[in-house]
Formats: sequence, structure tokens, C-alpha cells
Amino acid sequence: MQLAHLAQAERHIASGLCHIENQEQIIAGLDRGDHYTAVALELLRTFRDMQDHLVAVRDRILEELEH
Repeated sequence: MQLAHLAQAERHIASGLCHIENQEQIIAGLDRGDHYTAVALELLRTFRDMQDHLVAVRDRILEELEH
């Protein structure tokens, strides 16, 4: 069961990285066009916070598997 959770966590982490990279590109484009970026930056912060949470969950699963 934990191995399935670990695999799911790894998929979510990979997906999260894609979202973060995409949002960074969006922000770069907005910056180049001298557009408003506050909302895009806030979304990026949210993505990064979620990524930190996902990594913590994955790490807890790994700890459980070690014991």
C-alpha cells in the first residue's frame, strides 16, 4: 500500500515541477512585456508551497518504508 502512495507522491512531485517551470516561463514573458505580475507571482508561491508539502509527504512515506 505504501509503495502505491510513494508512486503517487512521486507523480505529483513531477507534475508540480512542470507547473512551477511553466509558471516561471509565464512570469518571464509577462516581465518582458512589462505586464502586471503580482497575481502570477502569488500563484508561483502557491505552487512552490504545495511542492514543499508534496516532498514532505513523500519523505514521510519513505521513512515509513524504512522501518
